[in-house]
Amino acid sequence: MRAETKYAKSGGVHIAYQVVGDAGPDLVLVPGWVSHVEYAWEEPSYARFLTRLASFSRLIMLDRRGTGLSDRVADLPSLEQRMDDVRAVMDAAGSERATLFGISEGGPMCLLFAATYPERTSGLILYGTLVRGIAAGDLPGWRTEDEIASFLDQIEAQWGSGISLRLFGPSLAHDEGMLRSWARFERLAVSPGGSRFLLRTIIDTDVRHVLPAIRVPTLIIHRTGDQATPVEGARYMAKHISGAKYVELPGVDHFAWTGDTDTILEGAEEFVTGERPTRELDRVLATVLFTDIVGSTARAAQMGDQRWRDLLATHHALVRRELTRFRGREVKTTGDGFLATFDGPARAIRCACAIRDGVGPLGIEIRAGLHTGECELMGDDVGGIAVHIGARVAAGAAPSEVLVSSTVKDLVAGAGLRFADRGTHTLHGVPEEWRLFAVEG
Repeated sequence: MRAETKYAKSGGVHIAYQVVGDAGPDLVLVPGWVSHVEYAWEEPSYARFLTRLASFSRLIMLDRRGTGLSDRVADLPSLEQRMDDVRAVMDAAGSERATLFGISEGGPMCLLFAATYPERTSGLILYGTLVRGIAAGDLPGWRTEDEIASFLDQIEAQWGSGISLRLFGPSLAHDEGMLRSWARFERLAVSPGGSRFLLRTIIDTDVRHVLPAIRVPTLIIHRTGDQATPVEGARYMAKHISGAKYVELPGVDHFAWTGDTDTILEGAEEFVTGERPTRELDRVLATVLFTDIVGSTARAAQMGDQRWRDLLATHHALVRRELTRFRGREVKTTGDGFLATFDGPARAIRCACAIRDGVGPLGIEIRAGLHTGECELMGDDVGGIAVHIGARVAAGAAPSEVLVSSTVKDLVAGAGLRFADRGTHTLHGVPEEWRLFAVEG
């Protein structure tokens, strides 16, 4: 599901926008700092998020001035100019009244729009947004001045490498395929200097005085562990916007389309349509296996493209042969590794060991990680916390090591498998501590 990109004229600036779906009331999605309305559909997690929004609304999405397919600008855009841009897009799309969904740094502009044009605002959804740029004393803010200066330097220096995913979507930062995809998004959305330039708009942001003037229905959603925008700012908004509904969720991701997106989308759908959706999820207990070739980047550079592709093809064929032998289901390749599921943890372990032993004669090593838990079936893909835990376990494995969670070890008692205790670990982005074990032999 995607639509043709069109342009609305706001003053002398062309603003790129799309209109997708017609299943319900108008919903204007106002992105944060940078965006690209066409490449959004190329990134599966973002595309799923947009498709779900369009399933219960007439979704209007745009690239703000200075980013994506909209015109670049010489001066920092003010909140007023960005508000004019949204109004121009609504006019061009034939939308007289809409709910505004402001994500991250798009939220302050949505607040100003709702207070200024309540007759054109059906409601206001704010996710992961901020009320103030510079933190001072006990006033919630984005960052201190020194932190902002350091952050701007880091962003500019690493832009185009997927740095924004590492910072704002840590639950997926281990996924090399996702990292490459998001690095391309960064390069398409804006240049390194442009990314720094647009971030400076946050510094002077302060919409505290606008909050008492909000008279439209408002839904505020924020993750408690959001590493980009502190949750205190959301709590401040909820306290100062009359009648606002505040939903606080667990999680560390700042991106709305990574992590547990279902709760966010269900809340948005109920807010827009007045009806709580019935979640129809297919869940099953499964053992997830992640594998990854150790040192693949250096090896590929050493071998050259053609020889590396040949070796990778041989590796993939071996992995698929062992998956078939042990009744595993290939879910997808993740860069030079695999994600697979099994209906039995013992078979999953033996498959991982067979792959590890099989690639040795090829002159490469793998690391593997396994966890057993309830997985959400999403077509041919799988999701849920069990998948995230499996990925984190794999990331902690040493070369040629098959590492498993304590859950897996406990489930294979009596299967004749031996383990070495690797101690208790904190898995990034995963609640609680986990005891890990290496398979021996």
